[in-house]
Amino acid sequence: MTIIDLAEKLPTTYIVKVIANQIVRSGTSVGANYRAVCRARSDKEFIAKMNIVLEEADETLFWLEIIKEKDWSDKSELEIIWKEGNQLTAIFVSSLKTVNNRINKNIKPKV
Repeated sequence: MTIIDLAEKLPTTYIVKVIANQIVRSGTSVGANYRAVCRARSDKEFIAKMNIVLEEADETLFWLEIIKEKDWSDKSELEIIWKEGNQLTAIFVSSLKTVNNRINKNIKPKV
């Protein structure tokens, strides 16, 4: 909800509205897609869905960078959101590594 709150506080020029729309889409997509990750039926599905989550999280960080560079919002508020986004990204990457390592350990070389 923090991303939505941020978007609601942004200026109302045409360009800012476009960026606000993008950050709301990518930011809320992280949560929606993570929810799908939690319901993955296989490691392969988990990996595919988690990669979408990572892409959306990265896109959200990109829009935050633009908002910060354009000085459209309070920098301290943006910093908090930025840190949270990076922490979530680190958690997602760690989860992917764990599953990939488990899969790689289970693969036996053909003789």
